[in-house]
Amino acid sequence: MATKKYTVTLPEELAEEIRRDVGPGGFSAYVTRAIEHQREQDRLGELVAWMQEEGGPLTEEEMAAAEAERRELDRHVAERGTAAPGAGGSDLPMAG
Repeated sequence: MATKKYTVTLPEELAEEIRRDVGPGGFSAYVTRAIEHQREQDRLGELVAWMQEEGGPLTEEEMAAAEAERRELDRHVAERGTAAPGAGGSDLPMAG
């Protein structure tokens, strides 16, 4: 992927904390991952809004089922030490 240098303004304390955590040369990669994560969250929010517009809000039963599935996935990840969803964890259980 091609890269281009940009200038951004960050709170100094936050930026220095990240630099200490990621070490030399890791700051740009960290910021890139953070931005990618935020874009994923934004797209998920758009999807949820669209789904609720099309099908109405989730019922309590649907919310409970989703929460149970999330807890099961968390348990599976913790037990197996596998990667989180979206990080190549193809052996994770799927709904359906």
